[in-house]
Amino acid sequence: MFLAELVETSERLLLLDAIDFGLAPGTLRVIRDAEVPAWGATRLSPHQTGFNDVLAFAALRGVAPQRITLIGVQPEQLDDFGGSLRPVVRARLAEAVDLAAAELQAWGFCGRRRAPGERVDPLHDGALALDAYESGRPSEEEACRIGDPRVLALRAAGEGR
Repeated sequence: MFLAELVETSERLLLLDAIDFGLAPGTLRVIRDAEVPAWGATRLSPHQTGFNDVLAFAALRGVAPQRITLIGVQPEQLDDFGGSLRPVVRARLAEAVDLAAAELQAWGFCGRRRAPGERVDPLHDGALALDAYESGRPSEEEACRIGDPRVLALRAAGEGR
C-alpha cells in the first residue's frame, strides 16, 4: 500500500512481475488496461497485500492510471517467499525487458540499447540489485520461506474441488 500514491498519480503504469496465470513455468504474457487484474484470488497468507490490492484501491477511489501494462512471467513455485528466481524464469528476463522497452517506445518514451561494456548509474537502490538480493538472502534453514500452512491447506482444498 506504500505504492498507492505513486500509482494514483501516474498516467501510465508499466509492471514487470511474477504472475500466477496457471500456465507452464516461464510462460511470459503481456496484458493491458482492463485485462490487468485488480482483484486477485490467490492468497498465500491471510495478511498478504498484493499489488493487485493497490490497483483495486486506486480504481475504487477513481484515480487509477489511464494506461496499465503488465509483463508477467509464470513462476515455477509460488510459495517460496524470499527464494531465488528459478532458471526457467530467469531465462525470460531479457525478453521481458525488450517487451518493456517496446511498450515505453509505444508510449513515446524512446530509449536505446547500451553499447557493449557501457556502464550507467542504476535507477534503483543498490539493495534491489539481483546480486545484492541473492547475497543477502537468508538460507531456508535460517528463515521460513513458505506461506501460512493453514492458508495453503485451504487453498489446496479449494483447488481440489
